[in-house]
Amino acid sequence: MEVKEILSRCDHTLLAQTATWDEIRALCDDGMRYGCASVCIPASYVRQAAAYVEGKLPICTVIGFPNGYDTTAAKCFMATDAVADGAAEVDMVINIGWVKDRRWDELLAEIRAVKAACKGRLLKVIIECCFLTDEEKIKMCEIVTASGAEYIKTSTGFGGGGATREDVALFAKHVGPHVKIKAAGGTADLKDAEDFIALGASRLGTSRIVKAVKAMEG
Repeated sequence: MEVKEILSRCDHTLLAQTATWDEIRALCDDGMRYGCASVCIPASYVRQAAAYVEGKLPICTVIGFPNGYDTTAAKCFMATDAVADGAAEVDMVINIGWVKDRRWDELLAEIRAVKAACKGRLLKVIIECCFLTDEEKIKMCEIVTASGAEYIKTSTGFGGGGATREDVALFAKHVGPHVKIKAAGGTADLKDAEDFIALGASRLGTSRIVKAVKAMEG
């Protein structure tokens, strides 16, 4: 697979607690230069980044991040606020405790509510695979499929484990045909990226691919 094709699937990401505007601006510069799918950044920088890129690059942000246990109302406000600031894509974290409690109807209702708050923008649903059993992952594939969200996403990168080949393959087997897959937190190099894409991932949440391409350029 051509490097350009891999880069076009990357959500070039910086979500560190210490992220500064200089670092976010450099991320945007790289995202535009290398033709990334988006930059995924903290919500507090969305308005500034959207103004900076002037429509040349989609801005993605995260809500309910990284723990997922904000109230539904809070998540909906975060999504509305992000969209108003210029976010084209929103990645939300589910309430993982509700999965453990098997509160399936509430999980579905929350994702649908956040989807409505996104006002037509892409919604990616982070289920944080490292905390779930395969049975729970399969159930969440069903719920995300029913919710109207465009993507199911493996991980925040802050939960102690990132995307695995097994989880991406599991998603591909169990999501509906309209649901795409984002592998995040486990893409260390171009080989990982190619493997995740071959297994069914349409997006990769990572900062390492751009770094790897820069290193190749010498």
